[in-house]
Amino acid sequence: MKARLIAVGDRAPAWVADGFAEYQKRLSHWLPLELVEIEPGLRGKGRDAVRATSDEGARVLAALPKSATVVALDGRGKPWSSEQLAQRLEHWRAQGRDLALLVGGPEGHAPQIISRADEQWSLGPLTLPHMLVRLVVAEQLYRAAALLANHPYHRG
Repeated sequence: MKARLIAVGDRAPAWVADGFAEYQKRLSHWLPLELVEIEPGLRGKGRDAVRATSDEGARVLAALPKSATVVALDGRGKPWSSEQLAQRLEHWRAQGRDLALLVGGPEGHAPQIISRADEQWSLGPLTLPHMLVRLVVAEQLYRAAALLANHPYHRG
């Protein structure tokens, strides 16, 4: 199984890109993780945020691997513990399909993304910067894979 993190936004700060790359490297033998950046919709004075979100949604859908299990990162999703995420990862692996994790733009996901998602995952009640979500997701995927491999990284 391969995983693809499809995230709206580009030009991550160096500390986010470096942190993501570190966990991507650590994950490489357990769960290859690819980052796909989606161009944000146009926003600003006189622009329609709903249209921007819809445009982002269309680009995200186009980036989905065929027959992947789709998990949308969304505040209304299920807040899994690290152990529960490890169980989900084991379940996804057993399905034999690739995994696509989706991070939306400033207004969240377009309705067509939520409709397409097989599951919704919440990182908790905090509002996090979307660039930071990339790093948190990569670290939590590494933690989940380490749990499944009985690696001592997780000591919770």
